[in-house]
Amino acid sequence: MTAAASNGFPPITRVAIIGMGAIGSVFAAWLGSRLPAGQIRLSALARGQTLSALQTEGLRWTDDGGTAHHLPLHASDSAAALGPQDLVIVAVKGPAMPQVAQQIQPLLGTHTVVLVAMNGVPWWFFDGLGGECAGLPLRTVDPGGLTAQALPTARVLGCVVHVSASSAAPGRLGRIKNNQLIIGEPAGGETSPHAQAAGHGGDGTRVQAVAALLSQAGFAVTVSGRIQHDIWFKLWGNMTMNPVSALTGAPCDQILDDPLVRAYCSAVMREAQAIGQRIGCGIDQTPDDRHAITRSLGSFKTSMLQDVEAGRPIELDALVGAVREIGQHLGLATPHMDALLGLTRLMARTRGLYPPAHPASAT
Repeated sequence: MTAAASNGFPPITRVAIIGMGAIGSVFAAWLGSRLPAGQIRLSALARGQTLSALQTEGLRWTDDGGTAHHLPLHASDSAAALGPQDLVIVAVKGPAMPQVAQQIQPLLGTHTVVLVAMNGVPWWFFDGLGGECAGLPLRTVDPGGLTAQALPTARVLGCVVHVSASSAAPGRLGRIKNNQLIIGEPAGGETSPHAQAAGHGGDGTRVQAVAALLSQAGFAVTVSGRIQHDIWFKLWGNMTMNPVSALTGAPCDQILDDPLVRAYCSAVMREAQAIGQRIGCGIDQTPDDRHAITRSLGSFKTSMLQDVEAGRPIELDALVGAVREIGQHLGLATPHMDALLGLTRLMARTRGLYPPAHPASAT
């Protein structure tokens, strides 16, 4: 029995990755190179230059020791050609998710698990969390509910990624730093009532099966009893650094070394902290505690700043817009957050990196 076939869950032998940027490529690199030959059939759903690079040259990366690696990888732009999978890892940016949810239907078999490895607040966040926002649909991250319809929570495992990597060119991965993943059932614990009811293998074993496979591939995996808490805690740190860096062009050390900008970031974080307390995702740290951790990492560009510089759409809604939407639902004022959202989306709109405003919407 393989590590992935633990506790009676069907063996995970077919794995597809959607989103072959830096994080998706890390999943592909380690799953494709560190497991015994033949244990899984690994595929990637890609398009454009990324698809061409993967089909002609495979995936290339350099490890911490400076050793170059090459992984031939089966890649296609057709989910139907790949067929049903046991595990689908989604590592796209937030703006792409509604379209991706429609495209991946042919990948979904009876027991397919979808591991959502994305930043910010996901569309399924309040499915199973309970409290004042139980079942709240988040229109900022899932306009019209299209993602929820195409990819119901019964399919989903949440994932918080603490891995650092860069992708300078399609099919090319920079050095990988850190290897921590936190995964968990949206409904909490190790059993998914959503999946049980829908017949998707939610018998309390699928999260352990996925954790076993990822651990075998070299990730340090923690199974969380309440994955929303872990999502919120990571969000709390990067919901200010990302947009402020995108606005200013400054790396994180310069942001935190400016006392006025640092104080503004702290004010936004306190608003988010108050929201978290109301929804059962309380944070014991102070903003200065978190700033100290970020500052210790030295000078680096956030992913949102890299997206702006590369002319790519920014995932502002999952990091800031959804938090503001939750605050509005709870009747909590968020003036500092409002300003951050408004300024960043206006900057992005002028560059074509964020959807244009609808005439009927003032928010």
